[in-house]
Amino acid sequence: MLEGIVQWDKEFFLFLNGLGSETWDGFWLFITNKWSAIPLYIVLLGVLYHFLGWKRTLIVLVFIGLLITATDQLGNFFKYGVQRPRPCHDLDIGEMVRLVKKSCGGKFGYFSAHASNSMALATFFSVLLKSKIKWIATPLTLWALLVAYSRIYIGVHYPLDVVTGILIGLIFGGLFANLSIFAFQKFGT
Repeated sequence: MLEGIVQWDKEFFLFLNGLGSETWDGFWLFITNKWSAIPLYIVLLGVLYHFLGWKRTLIVLVFIGLLITATDQLGNFFKYGVQRPRPCHDLDIGEMVRLVKKSCGGKFGYFSAHASNSMALATFFSVLLKSKIKWIATPLTLWALLVAYSRIYIGVHYPLDVVTGILIGLIFGGLFANLSIFAFQKFGT
C-alpha cells in the first residue's frame, strides 16, 4: 500500500511539475523565495502593533521565533529520519523533473519546511487577528498555499511533502497562536 502511495505521489508530482512554463517561472521563483514575504510580515507586525500594542507584539515576536524554530527543526528531523530523496534527486524520476531553480537543494525533502512555515505563520496571524479583521484568514491562507505549491512547481518537493508541511503548519500555527493568547492572559498584558 505504501509503495502505491509513493508511486502515485511521484506520478502526480510529474503531472503538476510538467504544467510549468518559462512564462511563469519568474513568478513561482519569487513566490518560493522566503525573502519575498518580508513586506507581508512587516505589514502584519504593524497590524499587530496597532491592535495589540507593543508589549503583546513583543510576546508575539517571541512566539513567532519559537514557532519557526519548531517547524524548521521538525522538518529537519523528518528529512533526515525518513530520508526520502527530493524529486530532483530521485533516481527513478530525476531526469524527468522540470527543475526551475539553479540547484535542487538538500538531498532529502520529506516534508516541506517552506509549506509548514508559511502555513504556520498564516494560521498564527489568522488566529491572533480574526477578532479584529474577520477576513484575514483568506488572503493569508491563499498566500501560504501559493508558497506550498511553488515547491512542486520548481521541482523540489512531492505533493505529499507539501501536504504534510501544510498540516504541520496548521497544527503548530494554531498551537503557538493559542499559547501566545494564553501568555497575554497569564501575564496581564
